[in-house]
Amino acid sequence: MTESVRERAALGSERAVAGAVIGAAGMAVPEQVVENAPIAERLGVEADWIVKRTGISRRHVLAPGERLIDIAAKAGGAALVAAAVDPNDVDLVLVATTTKDHLTPDAAPLVAAELGARRAGAFDVGAACTGFVAAVAVARGQIETGAVQCVLVIGADALFQYLDLDDKRTAGLFGDGAGAVVMRAADPPGRVSTPVLRADGAQADLIFANRGAKLEMQGRETFENAVARLSEVTGEALEAAGVEVADIDLFVYHQANRRILRAVGERLGLPPERVLDYIAEYANTSAATIPIALAEAQADGTLVPGQRLLLAAFGAGFTWGAVVLDWGLDQS
Repeated sequence: MTESVRERAALGSERAVAGAVIGAAGMAVPEQVVENAPIAERLGVEADWIVKRTGISRRHVLAPGERLIDIAAKAGGAALVAAAVDPNDVDLVLVATTTKDHLTPDAAPLVAAELGARRAGAFDVGAACTGFVAAVAVARGQIETGAVQCVLVIGADALFQYLDLDDKRTAGLFGDGAGAVVMRAADPPGRVSTPVLRADGAQADLIFANRGAKLEMQGRETFENAVARLSEVTGEALEAAGVEVADIDLFVYHQANRRILRAVGERLGLPPERVLDYIAEYANTSAATIPIALAEAQADGTLVPGQRLLLAAFGAGFTWGAVVLDWGLDQS
């Protein structure tokens, strides 16, 4: 082994002990709002029918000419401001999405350019509604191996355009939005636990859309799987982190449907006040729901540095995953 190779190996060994911390959320949604009433009228139901079935009152929707990268960049910029991080100090930009504006390029390099993150690598993470949790897992790995020091993780989706507004199963469920967090290297390790990621492609046809087609979803089967898998992965993530339910200050589940949140909470015996619920205003924004919930909780004082969180999501694929983390970018 040459001296230069030994030096690089030693450097890699030193970097491998770094820990990852996460905090400072930001969000952005389109200004255009679609209330339940016009959707309900088209479906031939009362507006309250949608609220009772989903907990959703309204959703934000991209206007003509508005792009996914516009709201993704706004969310990312808000997170960087909250973290007091200069865009030039970002090493990697990850955008979790299934609805990028173009077949190619990915959304992430365009978002990085919009933000002025000129020295950052950038790529998209595709895992449907589980995308943000998957992106956090990627960022953690990159940080803990020493490859990068600062990662901007964005969840952004715009599924409203893919809805069949005559389909009761999906017409009222989705909205458009973006949320982001900053992750950095810091000691001690362990502030972001080992993520748990799972998949079952054998049930992919239960939530499905061909390119250029409308989204199709089998509601009852999806609901049952979501509740079961979110409950299971919560337990797996707690075990991976070496903690118990009582050690978690806030449970931040994918904001798909209030009935799912309540069913998971009841199955696991979670205090309702510790389960974040911001679904009424935004509907299901897919990969954006968790970071939007984090940003809202940060803004209203529910989320503060030092709290321990469990993030978990379930989405098409099927994919699902969870991670336990201590919130806050302080390096004490």
